[in-house]
Amino acid sequence: MQKAHVVKRVLPSSIAEELEIKAGDRILSINNTEIEDIFDYQFLVQDTYVEVLVEKQDGEQWLLEVDKEADEDLGIEFGSGLMDEYRHCCNKCIFCFIDQMPPGMRETLYFKDDDSRLSFLQGNYVTLTNMSDHDIDRICRYHLSPINISFHTMNPGLRCRMLNNRFAGEALKKADRLMEAGIRMNGQIVLCKGVNDGDELLYSMEQLTRYLPNLESVSVVPVGLTKYREGLYPLEPFTRADAEEVIDAIESCQRECFRKYGTHFIHASDEWYILAGRELPEEERYDGYLQLENGVGMVRLLLNEFQAAMEERRKKDGFPCEKRAGELSIATGQLMYPFIRRMADAVTEAYPKVKIQVYAITNDFFGERITVSGLLTGQDVKNQLAGRQLGERLLLPENMLRSGEDVFLDDLRTGDLEGALQVPVNIVKSSGYDFVKAVLGER
Repeated sequence: MQKAHVVKRVLPSSIAEELEIKAGDRILSINNTEIEDIFDYQFLVQDTYVEVLVEKQDGEQWLLEVDKEADEDLGIEFGSGLMDEYRHCCNKCIFCFIDQMPPGMRETLYFKDDDSRLSFLQGNYVTLTNMSDHDIDRICRYHLSPINISFHTMNPGLRCRMLNNRFAGEALKKADRLMEAGIRMNGQIVLCKGVNDGDELLYSMEQLTRYLPNLESVSVVPVGLTKYREGLYPLEPFTRADAEEVIDAIESCQRECFRKYGTHFIHASDEWYILAGRELPEEERYDGYLQLENGVGMVRLLLNEFQAAMEERRKKDGFPCEKRAGELSIATGQLMYPFIRRMADAVTEAYPKVKIQVYAITNDFFGERITVSGLLTGQDVKNQLAGRQLGERLLLPENMLRSGEDVFLDDLRTGDLEGALQVPVNIVKSSGYDFVKAVLGER
């Protein structure tokens, strides 16, 4: 049966509107080629001449001929950005965070994806186990880059055990095909104590250098452990001494990679440095912040941006500056609290009439081992700030909310929080510049 894609919306003044394509019509093919998903669609509409087969809502089929500029879009939006169903993960990883979630949360939070297409569209990491030869062929043909890969270990047998998938070791060979095709990649290792650390980590880092320069970076992040692990693989949290060993191993590999290839390549996430009580690396060691979404260099970038923003303010206002005044509060996760506290103190020193209270929220919902602000619930924020001195407004980092919405992980809304705490809530973007603007009450 021919696959069809329903048009959700036609953009005004677009080619599709001119062709009288309507919402509810179905796109059957382009250039006599069936469209599997968004990548087929985007590739096929690049030509200057395309033939579009459309099925109208009454069942009539139109073959439309289009002359256009190269890469000019038709102006069609579909119901799903992927134009296909998401692919469910076939692994049962010993460290899977979704398996550590309590019941009763919204259904979408329990969906395990391992879809290579989401790697290109959203930056998701994939294990390669869910990719067929056809998928690899399409990536190579369309030259899609970069793809983010969860390697975890380069020991095939250990990878099978960690992912609980007997094909997980063999799947590593797909990275060889991607490298041969010139596809750019980024890698990830979720480190589990006593499993893929120590000598196994050293082996994996050494083996991954074979993919340079196509593999542009690899992040090493500690496994996240919630309090909901009953019946799961017995993983233990890393200690300060463990973090120091991990950092030493990674930094040794960095020095060797930089000497040989001019890149630091392997990066420890910020959590390792915070756990070890060590200073964060300087900006140059992050190679352009290729793995910010994995928490690699996020704190360094924030601090550098904050310092630059404050220097701009110093030149403009002169410090100490008495012109600004106000009282506010900031809530953040345990991991970032020391840095947010340091930044807040720097602001109050420069602006003595600006009073800032900073609160570290403990993750009671998932357990105190989860320290990042992005996994805090609205209930934990509400319960721990009740009765506290919050000032004229409360600042929260945007990663506490669902992307583009005002909803916390537990479906509490910012409006609910404002009502409970009786204070306006302002959401702050992740940059140091936005932090300074927010605490000074600027939009």
